[in-house]
Amino acid sequence: MCDVTRATPVRKLRFSTLRALSDLLDPQESWRSVAMDIRGAAGEPRYTQLHIRRFEAAVLQGKSPTMEMLFDWGTTNCTVGDLVEILSRHQLFAAISVLLPDETCHTKAGSSAQREEVLRLSAACVQRCVRPEVTRPDQQETCVMEPDSRTGPEESTWSSSEGFQTFSHRELTAITGDWDDRPVSDGGSRLGSGGFGVVFRGRMGDTYVAVKKLNPLDDGSPEDLKTQFNQEIQTLRSLKHENLVEMVGFSSDGQHMCLVYSFMPNGSLLDRLACSDGTSPLSWWSRCLISTGTARGLQYLHQNNHIHRDVKSGNILLDEGLVAKISDFGLTRASAKQSVSTVMTGRIVGTTAYMAQEALRGEITPKSDVFSFGVVLLEILSGLPPVDESRDPKLLMEMKDEIDDDEVSLEDFIDSKMEGWQMEEVERMYDVASQCLCEKKNKRPAIAQVLSKLEDLHHTHSQSSG
Repeated sequence: MCDVTRATPVRKLRFSTLRALSDLLDPQESWRSVAMDIRGAAGEPRYTQLHIRRFEAAVLQGKSPTMEMLFDWGTTNCTVGDLVEILSRHQLFAAISVLLPDETCHTKAGSSAQREEVLRLSAACVQRCVRPEVTRPDQQETCVMEPDSRTGPEESTWSSSEGFQTFSHRELTAITGDWDDRPVSDGGSRLGSGGFGVVFRGRMGDTYVAVKKLNPLDDGSPEDLKTQFNQEIQTLRSLKHENLVEMVGFSSDGQHMCLVYSFMPNGSLLDRLACSDGTSPLSWWSRCLISTGTARGLQYLHQNNHIHRDVKSGNILLDEGLVAKISDFGLTRASAKQSVSTVMTGRIVGTTAYMAQEALRGEITPKSDVFSFGVVLLEILSGLPPVDESRDPKLLMEMKDEIDDDEVSLEDFIDSKMEGWQMEEVERMYDVASQCLCEKKNKRPAIAQVLSKLEDLHHTHSQSSG
């Protein structure tokens, strides 16, 4: 019989048990009810409709939505007891019998016919648990189970992706239209490109995703690229926040390593400020919302001892509600101790137009993220790009000196396309940007102080507009 108790972590369940659960919950889509009943640490629903659509898309890949859901939920250290409570609330007693056959005799299973069905399924579960699983050659299982003293060689289980989907290169080729390099606006799949690769839009059922195909850096080695690939996965596996982009999965079996994210319909802040593809200018209210959300995401990173190292408007993505999502964690550096606020590196990375002096010397410190965010705030105020070879000065950060020296007025600096702003509020955001851009890092505010000032500004604007 399966050696499972209420205290057993869901992530420790054997593959045969997970398969038996999926056989029961997949056909009637009962997994949906279970997923919608799962709660996060603060009591909020763990899964949104986007998550549900992602689990649905697993069917198109020949996977089980129940198993994909349990793989993801299992990363939170939930137990069989937690799962059984949810199954009981939805009267899924046959599924309970797969997990805890001995307890089904005490469940309120209803009619005698129901109880007989539960016991029959319980017996079937016992047989499955002692019978080796046989996988046909054409069935490629993407989950690899954690070693277990009771687990046979063909039943090594848990997915090394720990909640992320593992895509084949062929699957990504299919959902991106054979990597159609035409812009999305022209009917293709290409969303954009950056220093680390090209981003394509992919379609999984009725859900869109963003697929980043990584390219080797001009001055880097394949090992460097692999390090950044792994860094991104590790960071987004351990850190979850409303203002961080959400990873769906990855692929590493083709010529190019690929990362798959939730699709952000409003693109990057850089593109929205430039009104790319004919989009409307962002209002002052939207810019306040975006700046506050970005600061909140950075605070979360710093609280968890992570330094982003490449904060810029191109790495701030916007969802359908213009909620800011920080992206691109390939350069992120984690510190094991919060007291370690500055480390040195021999390799200078980042985007020069956003980099503080100490970052150009190889220092890695949270205050460098704050400096870069100051440049982003100047972009938000002005609508201007961070660097323009035809402009004098070329770097946007240097225009601050001209404003401070009264060579350019702040009013002339403000984006003429922006609506709804008031001078007092603009001055307050500019003051925050100026503090972030202080040359001496020790005189810059911490991101928590920056967030507090921006939240006050956002609150003030809400009151004045209401």
